[in-house]
Amino acid sequence: MIPPLELSTTRFPMDPEEAIFEVEEAMTKCTEYLVHEFSGVRTGKASPALIENLDVHVHAYGAISKLKSIAVISSPEPRMLVVQPFDPSTTRDIERAIRECKLGLNPAAADRSIRVPIPELSEERRKDMVKMIKQLAEEAKVRLRAARKDGMDAAKKMKAENIITEDGQKVFEKEVQDFTNKFAKKIDDLATAKEADLMKV
Repeated sequence: MIPPLELSTTRFPMDPEEAIFEVEEAMTKCTEYLVHEFSGVRTGKASPALIENLDVHVHAYGAISKLKSIAVISSPEPRMLVVQPFDPSTTRDIERAIRECKLGLNPAAADRSIRVPIPELSEERRKDMVKMIKQLAEEAKVRLRAARKDGMDAAKKMKAENIITEDGQKVFEKEVQDFTNKFAKKIDDLATAKEADLMKV
C-alpha cells in the first residue's frame, strides 16, 4: 500500500509558493514510490531491483536490514541473480528471506554466495501481475487525488485568511490541477510500460 503523502496543513498560514511546492513534492513522492513498487514486480528477466529492497532479518546483527545494505547483488546471466553477502554468516538468513518474499523464487546458497534463478513466467502469471500493476497504479492515483484535495484546501484556507486574493486562489488551484494532470499521466505511462514489459515473451 502506498503510504500517505498529505500536506502539512497544521502549519497554516502558508506562503503560496511553499504550499504549491508541497503539492508537487507530495505528488512526486507518490510516483517515486510507485516506481519502487514496480521494481519489485518481476518480468522474467534477472534484475537486481527485483530483490535489492527486501527487508531481511539478519540474526547476526539482531536488526532488520535492506538486502542491498548487507550484500552485493549482480545479474551475470539473463535469468540468474547472484547475491554475495558482505558477512558470510548472514547467508542463510538472506536465502530464507528471498525464499519467503512471495516472489516465487528458489534461491540456493553456494560457498560464499547465493544463486537465484529467475524462472520464466507463465501466461496466467503474467496476467495476474498485470492486474497487480493496475492495482498499484490505482492506489497511486488515490494518493494523487488526496494530494490534490490538500492543495485545493490550502487554496481555500489561504483565501479565507486573506493571504491570497480570489484571483490568486484561481491561479493556485489551476497549478494544483496542472500538477495533478501531469502526474496522473506519468502514472499511466509507468503502468503501460511495466505491463508491456510483463507481457513480453
